[in-house]
Amino acid sequence: MPDPIAIDALPQASLDPPRRRGPSFIWFIPILAAAVAIGIAVQRVMTEGPTVTILFKQASGVQAGKTFVKYKDVDIGQVTAVELADGFSKVKVTAKMDRSAAGLFVEDTRFWIVEPRITLSGVTGLGTLISGNFIGLQPGKSTKDERAFVGLDTPPPITDQPGKRFVLQAADLGSLGTGAPLYFRRLKAGEVLSYALAAGGSGIDVTVFVNAPYDQYVTSETRFWDASGIDVSLNAEGLAVRTQSLVSVLAGGVAFDLPSFASTESPADEGATFTLYKDQTSAMKQPDPVARRFILYTDSMQGLSVGSPVKLLGVTAGEIAGVDLTLDPETRAFRPRVLISFFPERLIARFIPEQTALAEAIAQGDEAERLALIRHQFDDLGLRAQVRTGNLLTGERYIAFDYDPKAPKVTIDWNQDPLVLPVTQTGLDDLESKVTGILEQVRAILATVEKMPLEGIAVDLDGAIKKIDRLLAGIDTKTLPELDQALGAMRRAMTTADRVLEGTNQTLLGTDAPGQQEFRDAMQEIVRAARSVRVLADYLERNPSALIRGKGKE
Repeated sequence: MPDPIAIDALPQASLDPPRRRGPSFIWFIPILAAAVAIGIAVQRVMTEGPTVTILFKQASGVQAGKTFVKYKDVDIGQVTAVELADGFSKVKVTAKMDRSAAGLFVEDTRFWIVEPRITLSGVTGLGTLISGNFIGLQPGKSTKDERAFVGLDTPPPITDQPGKRFVLQAADLGSLGTGAPLYFRRLKAGEVLSYALAAGGSGIDVTVFVNAPYDQYVTSETRFWDASGIDVSLNAEGLAVRTQSLVSVLAGGVAFDLPSFASTESPADEGATFTLYKDQTSAMKQPDPVARRFILYTDSMQGLSVGSPVKLLGVTAGEIAGVDLTLDPETRAFRPRVLISFFPERLIARFIPEQTALAEAIAQGDEAERLALIRHQFDDLGLRAQVRTGNLLTGERYIAFDYDPKAPKVTIDWNQDPLVLPVTQTGLDDLESKVTGILEQVRAILATVEKMPLEGIAVDLDGAIKKIDRLLAGIDTKTLPELDQALGAMRRAMTTADRVLEGTNQTLLGTDAPGQQEFRDAMQEIVRAARSVRVLADYLERNPSALIRGKGKE
């Protein structure tokens, strides 16, 4: 057992107060870690771009951590979250953007999902079949920053091309749609950006984009027209077929051009408004500042329509402004009435340069002088209006003014306004009248024929034909054999006669024929007898007494 230790013998502990020294080194580690963390955080904040949210109706192919936001095929951000929003009606996409792209996110910046699309205008987004869908971006022009956007359902037709936007005013949209092509002289020069109902619902405002350098040909006088489908017109001027391209035929399109009478060459300002005409003909039609109205009374309204041409000596100088019907107060008969518009400017444009000033002076000069010129044309030169057929297929007709010196004189009330001009019948009308008369005669003949007892005549004719058949059958069996026998006998008789004539010829007419010799001897005897008679007659004439006394001595 060990010996006990006295408590007093144990050493006593004394308190030695710590010496004052600096902070322990161990504290530098967390401080340094905190500083590094703060530095990293600050650096991250300083280097990261903004976070934006985009609302889409559908977010097909968009995935957090995989889908990128691209501009000019450069990744400028990545989707960090995809979630439903607005009562599950939309999809909210959150994306973290690079700081270098922060300036792109302003109020009018537009986003859309790039995916494969096949439309009548072309195929886009084929690259996403391999890389996957991504979010496209079109920068805006606003200076106000924005972080919340509403995505587009379809890609915007124009992204970053030089050119100008213009607004076309149309009565209706027709077959146009977003992305429809825009043509300048059959070259694709832009496309339709959008369309909207005009203010007040009076029409449609179509926004188009014209690419550079075609935008320089859009002036204040440029005409736009709907080039959708195939423009087929069949009128008094003939058949016309116009189209721009197969795409415009299928998907619609717009075309524009400068009319021949355009005088302005300065390009129009962006956003300028133009009228969208229904076709090229109406778009390129030259406006007529001066129009003179006249009235024609014709025999028929058939084939005449508003807009049909009015020609003077073959030159289109006006058009039909109205076709209606009137009632003659005296005869109580209906009379077709044609109101025509005459454009002097069109005729002035056809004058030779040396006489253009004279024509303009007459057209714009004193009314009395102009009326005197018109009166001279009708009263002295026989100018007359005629309704002529312009298209035999459709029956379209037009008004033609030509000189007819043999036209009968007419009385025109030169105080009327508008003037009622005389109309003469055309040669074709005369031909139609003659043809109509012939047809009436044919119709009368046919009516007479219909009244004839054709059935009875047919029965009688059938009986007669049968009788003729029987007669011919009798001739074949009886008459023809007898006739054949008679012909044989006749042939034999003719042979006998030939032999007789030949014998007679040898007996009487041959050179050495006895008959001929006897005939010559007889004739010689007759000559000698005649000579004796003449000698006797001469003797008696000299000696008439010889008839009593006899022949004396010589």
